[in-house]
Amino acid sequence: MVFRAFFCLCLWLLGGVCDVYSDETVISVMEGDSVTLNTDVTELQRDDQILWSFRLNSSETRIGEIYKQIVSIYDNKENNERFRDRLKIDEQTGSLTITNINKLHSGLYKLQIISGVIKHISFSIAVYGILPVPDIIRDSSQNVSSSSSGSSVSRCSLLCSAVNVSAVTLSWYKGNSLLSSISVSDLSISLSLPLEVEYQEKNTYSCVINNPISKQTTHLDISQLCQSNSESNQTSLLLVVLLLVLLLLVVTAVVVMMICRRRNYTQAKQEAQSNEEEVDYTEATFIKHIDQDMVRFVCYSLH
Repeated sequence: MVFRAFFCLCLWLLGGVCDVYSDETVISVMEGDSVTLNTDVTELQRDDQILWSFRLNSSETRIGEIYKQIVSIYDNKENNERFRDRLKIDEQTGSLTITNINKLHSGLYKLQIISGVIKHISFSIAVYGILPVPDIIRDSSQNVSSSSSGSSVSRCSLLCSAVNVSAVTLSWYKGNSLLSSISVSDLSISLSLPLEVEYQEKNTYSCVINNPISKQTTHLDISQLCQSNSESNQTSLLLVVLLLVLLLLVVTAVVVMMICRRRNYTQAKQEAQSNEEEVDYTEATFIKHIDQDMVRFVCYSLH
């Protein structure tokens, strides 16, 4: 420290510069958003120089700079392909903006401001993926029954799951109380967390997936997922009865319609036959009457 202070004093006396370091700023951002890394400079002077670099693990690459008020962005190099068309540098302040950010942009960003003195600023960016809504399903293979005080208690086994997630925590809550949780760090995997509840329980349960900047929640509907076997059988029997009653009503209606149509057909046929008999009788009577007149006429002529 004494040597460094003496060295800076010498540079200052000679009109030189001395490095000034600042603390690292940690930034958490959601995938797809934009983030701006501020230099805290109001306006750059002509001879001021801004240098931006990105460090991941042991590799560090220059991604942009301003020198003599000329902005240069190095996003078309082979090792900077991840930043293509995503970087913007403000020509007045030197602040760096990363648009449409993704997980490949997580890492350490280092800034050098050379303006009389050399000032170093670093930003650690953590990019988190968009969280899926957790899915709750019933695990019927794990349904159990237990006895308590001589009475049988039926329990329902559930699974809350989320697929292709990283850097998240999956948790079960009963009201606002945490029941259980499981976490994953960097790898993208599928998470599942079990829970057992009673069929007739009235408590409120929820499954929550979260990371440091966001969360998604699914509430449990016990009556829908955890219907007991007896209730299920009763419901099935009721549906069968309703279907049989409906089928009986349909068959009855069809039979009644057929009987009515047959009756109407028979009645119409009988009326038609009755009308034909009346017509024949009338014609026969008329012919008989004519024959008698002709007989009388013939008899009268003969006399």
